[in-house]
Amino acid sequence: MTSRYGDIYALWQRDPEGFWAEAAGEIDWIRPYERVFAPEEGVYGRWFVGGECNTCYNCVDRHAEKRPDQPAIVYDSPVTGTQRIITYAELKAETEALGAVLRDLGVEKGDRVILYMPMVPEAVVAMLACARIGAVHSVVFGGFAAKELATRIEDARPKLIFSASCGLEPGRIVQYKPLLDEAIRLSSVKPETCIILQRPQHACDLAAGRDHDWASLRTKAIAAGKFADCVPVKATDPLYILYTSGTTGIPKGVVRDNGGHLVALKWSMFNLYGVKPGEVWWCGSDIGWVVGHSYIVYGPLIHGATSIMYEGKPVGTPDAGAFWRLIAEHKAVALFTAPTAFRAIRKEDPDGKFIRQYDLSKFRTLFLAGERADPPTVEWAEQQLKVPVIDHWWQTETGWCIAGNPVGLGNCR
Repeated sequence: MTSRYGDIYALWQRDPEGFWAEAAGEIDWIRPYERVFAPEEGVYGRWFVGGECNTCYNCVDRHAEKRPDQPAIVYDSPVTGTQRIITYAELKAETEALGAVLRDLGVEKGDRVILYMPMVPEAVVAMLACARIGAVHSVVFGGFAAKELATRIEDARPKLIFSASCGLEPGRIVQYKPLLDEAIRLSSVKPETCIILQRPQHACDLAAGRDHDWASLRTKAIAAGKFADCVPVKATDPLYILYTSGTTGIPKGVVRDNGGHLVALKWSMFNLYGVKPGEVWWCGSDIGWVVGHSYIVYGPLIHGATSIMYEGKPVGTPDAGAFWRLIAEHKAVALFTAPTAFRAIRKEDPDGKFIRQYDLSKFRTLFLAGERADPPTVEWAEQQLKVPVIDHWWQTETGWCIAGNPVGLGNCR
């Protein structure tokens, strides 16, 4: 195997703007950019200045045209005992309909929309529908309580909030609606509208005049033939706001632009992670965190891969073989998860008995990030899985890898 790392790194050193211009050629632009990078603009400079694009189009529409029947999202929920496959064509139809719903409810380009959702496909559709019409989404982790949600409502000042009747944990139901209502009560900012996904495991009451049933809105929009086209936005316009945890003070809202985000994540899927379009990729995070934004939703969909969305745990749903069942059943070629998950699996199954119960022949690479991966856990994973284990580092502020081993650069094209 011949490494391309030296050549690629040297190319970047010689001509960094040319390097990123070539990478930008993998993105569909509505209007070509005038400059790759403008260091004098903003605090950190601006990428692809003058260009116009749409992130939803790059994630959904262009693939729906070329590979309509390929699964875009594979939803696997052992806590509900359900699976669902959403093709690129189906994802396009869903984002078109929900985008029309948002537009009819007065959400326009530049408006903020908060998502307070469990790990369900509707959350991905909501993120993409916002991107489709140029609205700026801010996903709040579903495990946060009312006070944390209120803080983010106060800062983002959303016109609309997406939520659900409940989230699910092994053996218990987490009611979201009372937490949402309390957060709105605590905040001086009162959103005009809430769209609530009623889950069959637990229904909730809707506030008259403010709350709308998600399924009813969707059904009416489709029946009426309503759909939203992709709205052109500047490459430097915001795609989303994601707040840091707030453990060291007030949560900081990290604003991600459209253009640079598209180019970076597209480049990363093969060059960093070694995944090809059409292959199945699994990021075992939550959409409430930056890892979930970048590598459950945007990265794999921009790349034209299939992304697994897992509503479950590494152990207990039902056992320490949950991850291996998922990889074998859906033929995932790579997994990106937190070291904590592997420590839990190792504790429950130190001899790796569950691993040998599944066909992992398609599985090529394990990526770890989120906190430090201790050497014993890395060594255990390498010995048990017989694949490279890559511990890499990044954070909310960057949205993708800062330091790591680029697996794709180890392969000749």
